[in-house]
Amino acid sequence: MAASSIVNLEAMRCVAARYDFAVHGGAVGAIGLRVSLPSGAVVVNSELRVRTAPTSGGSATIALGIEGAADIVAATAIGSAPWSTTGLKLGIPDFATVADQFITTAVREITATIGTAALTAGVFDVYIWYVMNEVA
Repeated sequence: MAASSIVNLEAMRCVAARYDFAVHGGAVGAIGLRVSLPSGAVVVNSELRVRTAPTSGGSATIALGIEGAADIVAATAIGSAPWSTTGLKLGIPDFATVADQFITTAVREITATIGTAALTAGVFDVYIWYVMNEVA
């Protein structure tokens, strides 16, 4: 009889982070959202909930990333989707698109990168689902 597989019922995990202009400011550059994923996390899905649409005195862009600067949301003008309206939006890696899923190579903080012009307002949440099989 063959040995059975190890079962890990806690492999799927989710973290949430919030960007809030009142807390983080809106300067051009990378803004860490103070939530990290462990090294070796297999990122399988991401969602974004825009609570207050970002605004800017110019033509600002926002990208969201973990392993790379834009692996959750590519740099996009705030006047366009997903930033221009409130509500839930799907990020780049999703359960249906395995090709976009990735593995962290070190502990990585979820980061918002503001480009082109500073933000003057905005609040959004980021939800990241990942698999961590520590018993394999």
